[in-house]
Amino acid sequence: MKLTIERLTALSAQDLIDLGKIWPQQQPAQWQEWLEGDKALFGARFNQRLLGAMKVTLEGERAHLHDLLVRDVTRRRGVGLYLVQDAQRQLPQVAHWQLSTTGLAPRERGEVDNFMRACGFRAQGDSWYK
Repeated sequence: MKLTIERLTALSAQDLIDLGKIWPQQQPAQWQEWLEGDKALFGARFNQRLLGAMKVTLEGERAHLHDLLVRDVTRRRGVGLYLVQDAQRQLPQVAHWQLSTTGLAPRERGEVDNFMRACGFRAQGDSWYK
């Protein structure tokens, strides 16, 4: 099977289980909010299972990335990079991308910094831009 990046429009029972493993501190109602309007929920799917996901707020030509996370067991395999790159491809109207690191623990911030740099983003204060 091939890894695919999907803009989720509905959540199956399996998606809810998988998202619960990706974001255990969140509830399904929170994910539902990202399926419509000026928001988007992207998932990285392999063998009909979500391995990673991220939320995107859309504001014209700007997009803000939120809660970008890949399950621990599948990290360091390019899933997150492919997720970010394919979301950018699927949203060609977006010219400016941003991810904030405000509120992250120092260890998490280091991981995010390395990852965002690999994705081609540049740091400015507590945010990453592309």
